[in-house]
Parts: sequence; C-alpha cells; structure tokens
Amino acid sequence: MNLITSRDNPLVKELRRLSQDSTAYRKTGRVWLEGDHLCRALLTRGFVPDQAVFAQSAWDPEGNQLTQAASKNTVLPDALFREISALESASTMGFVWTIPNSEDGASEIQKGVATVFLDCIQDAGNVGSILRSASAFGFTQVLARKGTAALWSPKVLRAAMGAHFGLHLVEGVDPEQLADLQIGWLSTSSHHGPFLHSLGAKKVLPSPCGWIFGHEGQGVSPEVAQLASMTVRIAQPGGEESLNVASAAAICLHASATVGSA
Repeated sequence: MNLITSRDNPLVKELRRLSQDSTAYRKTGRVWLEGDHLCRALLTRGFVPDQAVFAQSAWDPEGNQLTQAASKNTVLPDALFREISALESASTMGFVWTIPNSEDGASEIQKGVATVFLDCIQDAGNVGSILRSASAFGFTQVLARKGTAALWSPKVLRAAMGAHFGLHLVEGVDPEQLADLQIGWLSTSSHHGPFLHSLGAKKVLPSPCGWIFGHEGQGVSPEVAQLASMTVRIAQPGGEESLNVASAAAICLHASATVGSA
C-alpha cells in the first residue's frame, strides 16, 4: 500500500484531470472509475485495473475484496480524495484503468455486428443512457460521430453504469464509413415512416442491424439519414411531439432485441 498525502503528487494531479476534464482520457489513454459499482462492473467483465485508490477511511485490506483487485493500491487522506472527486457526494475508492486499444488512439470498426451510431448527441447523460440500453439489448458496438459527447468522459461513464466494459466503442467516425459495415441501417423520425411496433410484430426488422440516433434538437442529420434503408417512427398515443433521444433509443433497441430473439 502506498500512502500519498501531497496535492502535487503526479498521480493526484492525473486523477484530478481524469475526474474533472471530459476529454483528458484522450491524452493519457486512462480513465478514473470512481465508486464501488463501476469498479465491480469492470471486474465482472474480466478486466484488471492498473491500480486502485482508496480514501484512508475505506482502506481495509482484510474486509474489502476490492483491495485485492489491482497489483497497486494507493491510499489518500479523505480530504484529498474528496478534492479529486467530481461527485457531489464523493465515493471512497476508485480504479485507474487503461482503455483497450488506447495505445494507437483508435479502435477498428467491426463489420456485421449489431451497432449504434450516435450522430452528434451532445448530452452526456443521454449518451450514457444509450450505451446502457445498447449493452442491455445485445448491441455490441457503438460508433460516435465527431460532435458527440466524449464516450469515456466521467459523466458518460457514470450514466452508463458499467455498460462501457461490454461494448466496442469507436469515436470520430465519419458517416461514409457506415456504408461498408455489412448491416442494414435504421433511423427514426417523429412524423414519417411506418410505426415501429407494427414492424416488430411482423418481424421485418433486419438482424443484425444498425440504429442511427441524432442530435437532441436537430435529430439525425440529412447526410446520415440517407444511409438508412428504413426510417421508422414510435407511436405516441398521448400526443407528445417527440421523445427524448435516450428514451427513443431504448424503445428501438428493445424492439430489435425482441425480434432477434423471437
């Protein structure tokens, strides 16, 4: 166990950047996973953290199994741990972890797999929620266009609740790259296209497929929408004009999962 008490320690400085700067991971290739839930989600997927960091009050090598998860354990005074935390109510532990494929700055896009494409979705909560739905409903790859909230930012990590560790994530994807992925692309519209529930009942949704979800206000951009082989809409008998993009994504991804398992 390594005890650090200085605010100027290099690790403390890195943790502060990773927890408070949404794109710091792009420079270091590492992320800060704060809290018991995210840390256990990482371990459940079979990954090993670079090191674990504990508040001094939480350091319990005999009673806390998470102290055995990493080859390095660092302990910080509680006050110092709270300083690096980006949470309103700071946790008492976290992992530092190197993102797979971060050494070359990019991941290769996979062909022929169920995929989600994020077309400039800017809200981190929405992005994290969509990642969570993608993982839950069997979509294994999420691609993000430039202008989308940083996929590994602290806010997206918290909103996704561990979904990152079961997904293949690629950022900075150009729309023209979608045409070569050997899957049918689907898009949504508030006012045009057949209703999704009728297509699911008829089992006519392609599988595997790719779903395109667009910007919160502008929706899917025209140049991306033209790549879709089908545009569908979600029935809203209550009369609302549109749905939040994360809610719409959950409905669409669940519909694909239901058809695929039928």
